[in-house]
Amino acid sequence: MINVLVADDHPFLRAGLEAVLRTAGMVVVASVADGDSALAAIAAEDPDVVVLDVAMPGRDGIATLAALRERGDTRPVVILTASIDDKQLLAAIRHGACGIALKEDAEDFLIDCIRAASRGEKTIDPRLASRIEHLSSGAAPARRFDALGRREMEIVERVARGLRNRQIGEELSMSEGSIKVYLHTIFEKLEVRSRTELAILYHEETS
Repeated sequence: MINVLVADDHPFLRAGLEAVLRTAGMVVVASVADGDSALAAIAAEDPDVVVLDVAMPGRDGIATLAALRERGDTRPVVILTASIDDKQLLAAIRHGACGIALKEDAEDFLIDCIRAASRGEKTIDPRLASRIEHLSSGAAPARRFDALGRREMEIVERVARGLRNRQIGEELSMSEGSIKVYLHTIFEKLEVRSRTELAILYHEETS
């Protein structure tokens, strides 16, 4: 049985993650909302594997991983994120992350990451592994839109055309509420704050 510590600043997502891990037969020994709390809980609970969200208040996931390694703690750490920039990605690898999973479709993949990490193996989402390869070889950085799934790109393309949520939903046979949920995730992944910023970024990267 694998003892896991989870750090994510979104209570709803954290609760869902805990339920998934328990269903997979793992024990969640601690669940915290920020990096400093994670470091304290790691020292107190001694988990087998640590799962860190990248975007947390104060000390983020990458900084928490770095602090853990500075302590001389080499236990397996899996990074979980909605989006990760090139600098963070390379830092995660440099500090010895054993796995990196995207929140978009993390459930099964994250479980595989944790199990592999407990065996001393590394597992990285193939989309991120490709970016790492390009960055390590000195190639041009991957486009930010490469992190999006097919459905997300369909929505982005329609936002860039100036369609509203209702119109996008009609074209894609989706509810307006579903479009709003997708857009929230897209904004987080691409680090934009509005439809206008999203449209500008799309035209910049596709021109």
